Amino acid sequence: MIIWLNGTFGAGKTTTCSHLMRLVPGAHVFDTEHVGFMLRHALQEALPVRDFQEWPPWRALTVASLAQVHGHLGGTLIVPQTVLVEEYWREIEEGLERAGLPVRHFLLHTDRATLTRRIEQDTVETGARQWRLDHLEEYAKALPWLRAAATVLDTTAAPPQEVARRVADLTRA
Repeated sequence: MIIWLNGTFGAGKTTTCSHLMRLVPGAHVFDTEHVGFMLRHALQEALPVRDFQEWPPWRALTVASLAQVHGHLGGTLIVPQTVLVEEYWREIEEGLERAGLPVRHFLLHTDRATLTRRIEQDTVETGARQWRLDHLEEYAKALPWLRAAATVLDTTAAPPQEVARRVADLTRA
């Protein structure tokens, strides 16, 4: 199975993922951003984009990579990746379904004030602070389809361990 942790930057995907790893036996993290990094050096000059998710090869290679890694490892793959474009999510979800990989899609949601505070106080990803803040409006616009497409978990006041426990419980159910 694939556990996809979606949500905007600062919602707690990475931190939740680290706790979730301890709760799901045999789970592995697959960070699909690395697929984008791999493509960036080859495509950015010829096909400049604001976000590597705009490249169709990113979406296709994300699906293919998850299928290949799952085929070798089995078990559960946890993907902490923001996807705010519905068309891109549908393409990935349908590709994973065709590959025979069930997907549990979770939206880690936090109110805008909390997101802003978390991003501004983050001491790890300081270089991406403005980029993350710039995506808050895009996230707000995506919320209607995200709420319909995913199981929503409010991370505003919930510690990451609790969010991870909820994800683990819901995937076992």
